[in-house]
Amino acid sequence: MNLTARSSHEYSGQRQKMVEEQLIDRGIRDLAVLEAMSRLPRHLFVEPSFQHKAYGDHPLPIGDNQTISQPYIVAAMTEALALKGEERVLEIGTGSGYQTALLAELAAQVFTVERIKPLGRRAKELLDRLGYTNINYKIFDGTYGWRDQGPYDAILVTAAAPDVPKTLVEQLKDGGRMILPVGDSERQELVRVTVKNGGVQKTMLNHCLFVPLVGKYGWPEEE
Repeated sequence: MNLTARSSHEYSGQRQKMVEEQLIDRGIRDLAVLEAMSRLPRHLFVEPSFQHKAYGDHPLPIGDNQTISQPYIVAAMTEALALKGEERVLEIGTGSGYQTALLAELAAQVFTVERIKPLGRRAKELLDRLGYTNINYKIFDGTYGWRDQGPYDAILVTAAAPDVPKTLVEQLKDGGRMILPVGDSERQELVRVTVKNGGVQKTMLNHCLFVPLVGKYGWPEEE
């Protein structure tokens, strides 16, 4: 058993408790999401000093004023994408890489964009080490999306936009869906956007709290 596998095994009880108490008990029903999150070594995606808290019911800092989201929110957003395994998915905000790994478990190809270079590099190094070969990486302003690789079956945004970015909606296939938080630091809603027959439908899912989506079509970067 290699170091990663041994470390993952040591946390298996905490992962199972997380899945049962934080996900299933709160209504997450997608078996593929539950199974993947019961295996993913979440503790490897946080700093060593926070690993003992990795499976707790809360977000955690990952540096550069960014966070790894609460497990329930990760599961809820992923479940709302309704992935079947053949999709091409765009992720805006690689962050720690944990959500990226979950998407890679459930979709055919993942295209992930991160504007903060150190975060993007660390996430890629870890995901490469874990053996993922279906993830494509880009360091760039995520509010532009990744147009030359689109269109996408699904888009997931891991930071709160002031409104739904038109640039991202335009990169969805017909029948495609996007999940993103929308709002400011005071109030945010998790929104599902669906494109069908040229029309755009928005559905509010629940309240949430994310760091701001910074970029050309998001919030300005604080000085």
